[in-house]
Amino acid sequence: MAIENLRDFIQMCEAEGELKRIKTEVDWNLELSHISKLNDERGGPALLFENVKDCIGSVLIGAFVSPRRLAMALGIPPNYSMCDMAKEWLKMIAKQLIPPIEVDTGPVTENVIEGDKIDLTKFPAPRYFPRDGGRYIGTAALEIEREPETGDINLAMRRMMLHDERTIGVQVAAGKRGEMILNKYRKMGKPMPCAIVLGADPVSLLAANAPTTAKSEFEIAGALRGAPVEIITSDLTGLPIPAQAEIVIEGEIDPEATRIEGPFGEITGYYRDEIYKPIAKPFIAVKRVWHRNNPILWAFSSGRPITEANMMLTLVMTANLWKELADMRMRGIQSVYMLPQSAGRFWAIVSIKNSYAGHPNHVNSAVIASTTGFGTKGVIVVDDDIAADDIDRVLWALTARYDPWTDTQLMEKGRYSFLDFSVPPEREGVTSRIFIDATTPFQWKQKPVPCSLDDEMVEKVKSRWQEYGLD
Repeated sequence: MAIENLRDFIQMCEAEGELKRIKTEVDWNLELSHISKLNDERGGPALLFENVKDCIGSVLIGAFVSPRRLAMALGIPPNYSMCDMAKEWLKMIAKQLIPPIEVDTGPVTENVIEGDKIDLTKFPAPRYFPRDGGRYIGTAALEIEREPETGDINLAMRRMMLHDERTIGVQVAAGKRGEMILNKYRKMGKPMPCAIVLGADPVSLLAANAPTTAKSEFEIAGALRGAPVEIITSDLTGLPIPAQAEIVIEGEIDPEATRIEGPFGEITGYYRDEIYKPIAKPFIAVKRVWHRNNPILWAFSSGRPITEANMMLTLVMTANLWKELADMRMRGIQSVYMLPQSAGRFWAIVSIKNSYAGHPNHVNSAVIASTTGFGTKGVIVVDDDIAADDIDRVLWALTARYDPWTDTQLMEKGRYSFLDFSVPPEREGVTSRIFIDATTPFQWKQKPVPCSLDDEMVEKVKSRWQEYGLD
């Protein structure tokens, strides 16, 4: 059965012992985020804060820190590894995409507020770290916008700072589809209508991070869910509003108007703005707010990995890179993994069936040439007896199959990610890269002989596992 909304997901997590309700009053100013961060680092459950000081509604945070909860959101067996999940993701989106379905009403219409009655400060937007520039209402937020020429819908995750009761600062990443759409409105001399979803269903949130040529990421979400997303067409912006959402904020962005946004503790664990200083960014002038009774604001933890954003990006980026390598017809790809410890983007591990001399280097080059791997600063290639997300075995390969002098390649100038804090300001835009071949060379006639268990005895032992009292 498809998860239709955030409350379905919360109910599922609670039933599986993966969620804890916090009924004690907590302050949105640092206290909530600090409880969440300490809980995440101890491997705790998702948290639902039901009593946030001076605010309406609740805050869900920490939901995606666990691979088990990511799998549950996708309807995948919860014991699947990240590589298993990424492989299942590819199977699901390889099926026919499912477009959204139009409905007249839904839970999000329970409250509709317009004009001077809007007060966004009443929602429980957290302030995460002492140096942050303000409260961040959008860390697990979806922005919905329409491409003016084609009419296609773009869903994007963006960080959003609460400026005041009816204004939200938004970070639009350079070079991404959202910036291209905003620039088209700039050329037209018009503001860009937008809608912000602060409590989307979990699959739509994941789908928003998947590169696609579909009419909208709602179609990807439909394929992943196996059922269409219900939408209501807004009479204000003309945009599709998810009928099952918790909170939807409608407004417009004037491409020529900006306000200072930030700083904010980034998902790599540093403040970019401490080096480059906060800058003026676009903002949303809010016109209407829709929300359910007792709305739930979904927030992501931030700061030093591993955070929810890291885990989500690991799953989506792993699946994207795997698909791109397949589209390039790279031979022998067994599994792919973008490490959550590297914010889901800076280090890639690829397991291959080594089939010809130079095969690992071919894979290295393909990863860097891919759209997903453009910001990757390191690639490790291992043999097919090691799953890409089996970090213990990957480290063993670096010990037993890797010669630093002969198996390392360095690239001096590669495309840079603004979240790479190892790059000094004067080198902004360019970073170096390392390629590591941790495979046994294909051309070796005499290869090392591994210590292998006896297959027949393994099956015998497995059949008697409970008898040993080791279940």
